[in-house]
Amino acid sequence: MAAEKKKRRRSEDDDDDAALPFKNRLKPDSAILQILQSFSSSSSAASTSKTLTLSDLSLSTTCREVADLSLTSVQSTIESLVLKIAKSILSGNGFSFDVPSRTSTNQLYVPELDRIVLKDKNTLRPFANVSSVRKSTITARILQLIHQLCMKNIHVTKRDLFYTDVKLFQDQSQSDAVLDDVSCMLGCTRSSLNVIAAEKGVVVGRLIFSDNGDMIDCTKMGMGGKAIPPNIDRVGDMQSDAMFILLVEKDAAYIRLAEDRFYNRFPCIIVTAKGQPDVATRLFLRKMKVELKLPVLALVDSDPYGLKILSVYGCGSKNMSYDSANLTTPDIKWLGVRPSDLDKYKIPEQCRLPMTEQDIKTGKDLLEEDFVKKNPGWVEELTLMVKTKQKAEIQALSTFGFQYLSEVYLPLKLQQKDWL
Repeated sequence: MAAEKKKRRRSEDDDDDAALPFKNRLKPDSAILQILQSFSSSSSAASTSKTLTLSDLSLSTTCREVADLSLTSVQSTIESLVLKIAKSILSGNGFSFDVPSRTSTNQLYVPELDRIVLKDKNTLRPFANVSSVRKSTITARILQLIHQLCMKNIHVTKRDLFYTDVKLFQDQSQSDAVLDDVSCMLGCTRSSLNVIAAEKGVVVGRLIFSDNGDMIDCTKMGMGGKAIPPNIDRVGDMQSDAMFILLVEKDAAYIRLAEDRFYNRFPCIIVTAKGQPDVATRLFLRKMKVELKLPVLALVDSDPYGLKILSVYGCGSKNMSYDSANLTTPDIKWLGVRPSDLDKYKIPEQCRLPMTEQDIKTGKDLLEEDFVKKNPGWVEELTLMVKTKQKAEIQALSTFGFQYLSEVYLPLKLQQKDWL
């Protein structure tokens, strides 16, 4: 009877291994935790070295960077600018705004910093010109609204700003773009303007921090996690016993890991911006990395856009290159899902998707980017993706079971130190 039960149990275990490919390669959690402890310690030691800044380098090209300014400084800078404009009008010369150019030709990737910075080219935005009169009017209106915020010492969302003058702005993308121009003109970060984006990113796991004086324990936030505060200035007192930060592209993968309490099995902090990275999540991720000195591992889709999202977190976006010093998180490791994983983990053909012409073009364009060329592993994976013309989402792993991601794929990746 006992022998029969033992045989049945062994048979069930064999069926389980067959259903979950590579599960039999997993070492005990204690062995994986030792690997993570070593990785975390070496990453922490590397983080103690001085971080290079733009001023430390002798670049042949002049570049510009913004800084965090106080409300009084922002207010004073706006008033000086308006006074200069008033004098120009009174002297009969009309007025124009001298706006830093944020076009791709005015961007520069600096390998020593591993991020994109803005060069010093400016463009004139005259009021007395048919092609730029509307944009210069929007610029003046945004400056007026920012001045009001400084005087009242209040925060508003970008959506609030748009609704103050819908007929002038017409579309929020237009007021958002000019807001970045104004930030660049004044030489301050966008958060210095007291304009924030709506809450989007969430965090869960082994992190305790204060949010405007309230202590938040992210292990007690349920499956949904804690919304990342849009105003990073009110975040402080970060404490953690995590071994790494897991940056997840998609909300679906984040929910799976949060519900499985992956952060308890392997102490970590899980964060997602639910797709395209927003400013608050980028600022929050950098703050965690700098203050807690933890390594960051990224889990994104195996497609060109997954790598693009990863590069925004690591090297910055061209749209906000003027503030890349505050918005980028250095040395993010690409954990998965990588193009080579599709064959390595035997992802069935029916779970893979053919790349569109646009996907292939995006992949080829990425191969031309300096921040991709700098990493041979990225080049190899991206070349494989473009060659096979196949992509896959993180959810493709669910073909082996809904919990395959948290029970086998990620633990095996961590065990093998399989990141780039």
